[in-house]
Amino acid sequence: MAATKKKSKAKRKAPAKKPAPGRKSKALKKKVPARKPAKRAAPKKKAAVRAAPKPRPAPTLQVAPRGPMPGEVRVGVVSHYYGHLSVAAVRLEAALSVGQTIRVLGHTSDFRQRVESMQIEREPVSEALPGDEIGLKVVQHARDNDVVYRVPG
Repeated sequence: MAATKKKSKAKRKAPAKKPAPGRKSKALKKKVPARKPAKRAAPKKKAAVRAAPKPRPAPTLQVAPRGPMPGEVRVGVVSHYYGHLSVAAVRLEAALSVGQTIRVLGHTSDFRQRVESMQIEREPVSEALPGDEIGLKVVQHARDNDVVYRVPG
């Protein structure tokens, strides 16, 4: 008869053993540094009693009143401002001519300047009459509804 081979069983490895709970090896333990004693806060100082503040005197600088100054004549009202050209469109209520000094007064604007150039329908003019809508070159930003006054002198 033929020799039968026996199949050898492969040896199985035993599962790895887990360390017993509660035991730690000395290599894993870390030394905890000793705690320093807590510092105590410094005692609080008592607040010094302050004397009542002295009333300050009113400033002597006087601000010009908002509105027309004595002698100024209302000339017109700014109807539009063209920022890229620095030109104010003004509807006139009184005559205005080149060379006169004007004051533009509004909620946030208040400046004086000499009339250097003005135009009606893109045509330069030296004098404009009441009821005309003129373009007036201005030195500062003028806003809609700002009032234009003619300054005497």
